[in-house]
Amino acid sequence: MKEEIKGFIAETTFTDPAIIRDETMLFEEGIFDSMGLLNLISFLEEQYGVKTEDTDLLEENFQNLVSIEEFVSRKKG
Repeated sequence: MKEEIKGFIAETTFTDPAIIRDETMLFEEGIFDSMGLLNLISFLEEQYGVKTEDTDLLEENFQNLVSIEEFVSRKKG
């Protein structure tokens, strides 16, 4: 799952995938912004069938690949 998410982020942000590591802080490093987050949420909903609620829109759910994978796993149950 992490590799698919990493690939999506790299492709949509035109970022070299080699610099996106599991713990890379996507917003702090300037890789992601609010529009990128919206695209990511759409991708996660389509790819993994998870529904993102307004209450899920917390930085800690989307700050790096590890937190995104944990978020999706929690939502899938």
